[in-house]
Amino acid sequence: MIRLGMVGGGEGAFIGAVHRHAAALDHRYRLVAGAFSSNADTSRRSGAALGLDPDRVHADYADMARAEAARDDGIEVVSIVTPNHMHAPVARAFLEAGIHVICDKPVTTNSDDARALQALAAEKGLIFAVTHNYSAYPMVRQARAMVQAGQLGDIRVVQVEYAQDWLAEPLEQTGQKQAAWRTDPARAGGGAIGDIGSHAWHLADTIVGQPVESLCAQLNTFVPGRAIDDDVQVMLRYAGGARGMLWASQVAPGHANDLRIRVFGSRGGIEWRQQQPNELLYTPLGEPTRILERNGPGTHPAARRLSRVPAGHTEGYIDAFAALYTEVARHLLARRDGSDPGEAWFPTIADGLRGVLFIETVQASSCEGGAWMPLPAY
Repeated sequence: MIRLGMVGGGEGAFIGAVHRHAAALDHRYRLVAGAFSSNADTSRRSGAALGLDPDRVHADYADMARAEAARDDGIEVVSIVTPNHMHAPVARAFLEAGIHVICDKPVTTNSDDARALQALAAEKGLIFAVTHNYSAYPMVRQARAMVQAGQLGDIRVVQVEYAQDWLAEPLEQTGQKQAAWRTDPARAGGGAIGDIGSHAWHLADTIVGQPVESLCAQLNTFVPGRAIDDDVQVMLRYAGGARGMLWASQVAPGHANDLRIRVFGSRGGIEWRQQQPNELLYTPLGEPTRILERNGPGTHPAARRLSRVPAGHTEGYIDAFAALYTEVARHLLARRDGSDPGEAWFPTIADGLRGVLFIETVQASSCEGGAWMPLPAY
C-alpha cells in the first residue's frame, strides 16, 4: 500500500475526514504520518485518535517533510487539506523533500505561487494532483466521453452552476470553524468563486474540453458585514466558439450542494446533477430524452472503470473522491514499479494553475464593472 501523510484535517475539520475515507476505500493507501493542526496538542490528539505512531505525528509541516524524507519507510505522498492560504508553503516543503503531493483546491491563493509549484513539481519529476473530486464521478466521465466522441456535435451552450445556502446568514460571526476561514479573504483567497465556483469551472472544463477564452463577471456580497463574495455570476466565451454561463452562490435557500451542468451541441444535449449523480440525461436532437444510469446499458468504458457496484446501487460523494485517489494511486504505483498506469486520469497542478487564473480573472473583471477579459496563458 502507498504510504500516505496528511497536513491539516485535524479535530473539527470537515474535508480531512473525507480525504481519509476516500484514500482508504479502495485499499491503495495507508495513513502513516501527519501534521494535523498548527496547534501541537490538537495534532497529537488527532493522530492518537487515528491510531498513528506518536513519533509520526508532527507539530509542524516543515519538520514532517524533513523527517519523513529521511526515513526508509517515509511517506510517498502527502495529502494537503489545510485552509487555502497554506497550500503553497506546505506543497513547496514536500516537493523540495522529494514527496508527491495531493492538494485540495484552489491549489493556491494566487497564480504566481501556482506557477512556482508547477515548475518545482516538473523540476523534481513529482506527481502533483489537485482534488477536483467531481471530475471523478462516473457519469461525469460518461459526459466527457460523449463530448469527445462527438455525440453532441459542435458544442454551442454550456450552463453550469453550484448553489448552496449554508452562508445565507452570517455564520462566520458565530465562531463556526468552516465558515470563519472560508469567509476570510486572507485565508480563502476568494469567496463563492474560490470555494465552489472553482468546482463549477472545473466540471465544465472536464466535460467540454475547450478552454475558456474570455469572460465577464460580477461578484456579489449579500450578507451585511461579510468581507468576501458569497455569490458570483460569470459569462463565458470558449475558444471553440461555445458560449456559457456560470453561477455559484452560497446564499441560495433550498440548495445544499447543488452542482449541475447542461451542455448543448448541434446534435444533442446532456444534463448532470451532483445530487442525483448516478444519472445522466441525454437528448439527441429531435428524439426523446434518455436516462443513462451509472454502470447501466450504454455507459462508456471510461465511466464503468470508476464504478464499484452494479447499476441501481447508488454511489456518491465519497465514492467519487475515492475514485480520484485511486486514479492517482495507479500513477504512483506505476512510478514505483515501472509499470503502465493505463487510462487513469486526474487533475494536476496544470489544472490547479488554470483554476487560480480563472478565479483571478473573475475577480479582475468584477472590479472593472464586469468588463470582458481574456484568460491569461498558462
